[in-house]
Amino acid sequence: MKTTLFIPVLNEIDGVKVIMPCIQKDWVDEILFVDGGSTDGTVEYLRQEGYTVISQRKPGLCQAYWECFEVCKGDIIIPFSPDGNSVPELIPALVAKIKEGYDLVIVSRYLDDSKSEDDDFITGWGNWLFPRLVKWLYGGSFTDVFVMFRAFRKDLVKTLGFDETQLPTLEVIMVIRAIKHRLKVAEIPGPEPKRIGGVRKMKIWYNGSAVMYQLIKELFVHRVK
Repeated sequence: MKTTLFIPVLNEIDGVKVIMPCIQKDWVDEILFVDGGSTDGTVEYLRQEGYTVISQRKPGLCQAYWECFEVCKGDIIIPFSPDGNSVPELIPALVAKIKEGYDLVIVSRYLDDSKSEDDDFITGWGNWLFPRLVKWLYGGSFTDVFVMFRAFRKDLVKTLGFDETQLPTLEVIMVIRAIKHRLKVAEIPGPEPKRIGGVRKMKIWYNGSAVMYQLIKELFVHRVK
């Protein structure tokens, strides 16, 4: 099974200059950057370093995921944050775990002694609340349902019925539908360091309300026979 490291970027020059030298290219079979319109030299730097960068046809993280799904060569996809929030050294552990036969492996920021250094009061509260709501409504026992850093089989995109409209809730939907389909899922502990440069792209209140809506909606859609 081949693995694609998927890295969406939007003005992440400070982060990629620090993080990319820490990633050994033989950890995965493909490193694919999807750029959402960077103007700070991110694309130029990455191409100079020999990385593959594709430019999004439409803006937004949703579109970045979808364009990755369309062109990536891997059977396994690892979304990775280039801003320092994802720990590069955990990539081999993710690959090894999913090759044991798991469909989805999540790098949990709250498992065992791991923690997020990037949480503020609101994001910390949300990251505490939503795993408990998922467990209450759907079962499972996850400690982190939001984190981007995870590995999953590419065929889950079709199996779980994803489409272009489901971000910013894709990570949560993936967990919920994995529970519905009784897929083999695991978590491994992994801290979330503070981001390096740039600004947080996530819109907290919009994302939170979208996830709450999706939690309720999933009770009535995508029924598994």
